[in-house]
Amino acid sequence: MTPRRSSVRLDEEAALDLVRDGMTVAIGGFNTAAHPMAIVRGLVRRGVRGLRVVGGTIAGLELDLLIGAGVADEVVTSSVTGEALASVGPFFRNAAEAGAVRVWESDEGILYAGLRAAGQGLPSLPWKAGVGSSLPELNPDLRPYEDPITGEQLLAVAAIEVDIAFIHLSRADVYGLGQHTGSGFGDRMLHRAAKRTVLTAEKIVPNEQIRARAIETSIPYADGVVAAPWGAHPFSSPGHYLVDEQHLAEYLAAANAARKGDDGPFDAYLQRYVLGPSSHVEYLEQIGIGRLLALEEWG
Repeated sequence: MTPRRSSVRLDEEAALDLVRDGMTVAIGGFNTAAHPMAIVRGLVRRGVRGLRVVGGTIAGLELDLLIGAGVADEVVTSSVTGEALASVGPFFRNAAEAGAVRVWESDEGILYAGLRAAGQGLPSLPWKAGVGSSLPELNPDLRPYEDPITGEQLLAVAAIEVDIAFIHLSRADVYGLGQHTGSGFGDRMLHRAAKRTVLTAEKIVPNEQIRARAIETSIPYADGVVAAPWGAHPFSSPGHYLVDEQHLAEYLAAANAARKGDDGPFDAYLQRYVLGPSSHVEYLEQIGIGRLLALEEWG
């Protein structure tokens, strides 16, 4: 007899219960796409502190928000940007310049070497980029060495071990099988490096639908699945809705005001969109159905 599988479906609060102060938490997504924002806002609302936050290929303003709200003590990523909206996140820039947040200095390739090492259960992996640069002086997890076979100069990149990864994607079943619309390459790396992975999904679908498109399964065997329609807002979710540039402009105006010494607009932003709503559903009510529907990809 084939053993029965167990559901790993969680609600929003149960997923947030898995995070403790001081953990290393990975936040999936790419630039202005597919970040698990229902979880990000929940971490701020919970008052979590001291996190080492690992971003994806190119982290977006979700990490900037975590820095501004006092959640993140260290950022592990190759950049924190809002693409054309903001070349560098305002809170990230301010905190990095002031030394208020630790920055794990790297480029994209070095980041992935560290994640790959963790995913393979290795203490480190070699990488070529950065040899001869000042990166090892800035990041003690990068060690120059001579390859024992070829004599080539390389960098040993320490494994980036992740306690829990949160990843947003298009669809998942209750057994922890998730599918991106698109490759989800960076998210796959975070999943492999993490001890636990929790998915937030636009849709929870029957297992039969996942099996019918099995080749599209990008995240297998997640430890938790949370239903989160519009769960990446104000960022985009490929195949579902576009980035809400109006909302991000509001965030950036508040963040830039705080960077110049006026905390009022950012405090108001947090109260309206993060601390005031007690759940993702209440956040969506605050945004409004009209605004959400205007972002649909087919609209």
